[in-house]
Amino acid sequence: MSHRNEHLKGVFPVFQTPYCDDESIDFDVLQREIEWLFESGCDGIVPAMVSEVLRLSDAERKALGGASCRFAGDLGATILSVGAESTVVAVENAKHAQGCGAAAVMAIPPVSIGATEDDLADYYEQIVQAIEIPVIIQDASGYVGKPMSISFQSQMLKQFGADRILFKPEAVPIGPRLSELRDATQGCAHIYEGTGGISLVDSYRRGIAGTMPGADLIQGIVALYKALQAGDEKRIYELSLPISAIISTQNSLDAFLTIEKHLLVKQGVFRNTIVRGPKAYSPDQETLAEVDRLFQLLKNVLEETE
Repeated sequence: MSHRNEHLKGVFPVFQTPYCDDESIDFDVLQREIEWLFESGCDGIVPAMVSEVLRLSDAERKALGGASCRFAGDLGATILSVGAESTVVAVENAKHAQGCGAAAVMAIPPVSIGATEDDLADYYEQIVQAIEIPVIIQDASGYVGKPMSISFQSQMLKQFGADRILFKPEAVPIGPRLSELRDATQGCAHIYEGTGGISLVDSYRRGIAGTMPGADLIQGIVALYKALQAGDEKRIYELSLPISAIISTQNSLDAFLTIEKHLLVKQGVFRNTIVRGPKAYSPDQETLAEVDRLFQLLKNVLEETE
């Protein structure tokens, strides 16, 4: 692992974007959310898919990125999502992110086309060449698009080096593909786990450099990450079981959005659960009641050791 990217290791929650009643971004609540995340022990923050970046205007997305860097300040690193439907826009986003003070950028491929790997190589090459900070290749095929081959990803690392190319693989099966990428890069790849935390225990044992969960379970995820670092097997499973059960209810992008915002309201961080529509999923009251029961189980585990 490159020493240059030591500040990019650990827990990097992908925060939720709060809205006012008119669906404009609520920057006051956003600042409170980011401060709460760092108070809860995270190492950095990320606006990405579950921050609804694809549902924001270009101006809103840039404003969100700038505010994220300002609110995080010296508390930890900010990684900004810059993927776009064209290489030109992705490069523009990456330059803006670097100018805002981002520690790294993360890019999904275009989602409206099934780009060939030759075109994807050009897409990522232009992003890397436009900036000086690291680029995280995000295989977001758990949500959108098609999986990237391991050979393509390892070739990108070979071309630009482990300081510049990092990874967030989300293609299934998560664990075996993570190990394939690790082995194909001789253990050099800086890899983030990106399944909300449901695969964190297995992924950690396979050699990840960090995790990018949602914001709602940050206290449980931080405690679980520390337990993994300490090798505390009993505590690992006391924490991971309720965390995994909660995340199992989040079976689509919109399920992540609605349930995470529900739990952020429950914890006094958000004022409302507004998600920009149209939406593909809305939980019923029985689902939310089960989420609440599971969240109480997680709180009980956390309080037992305070």
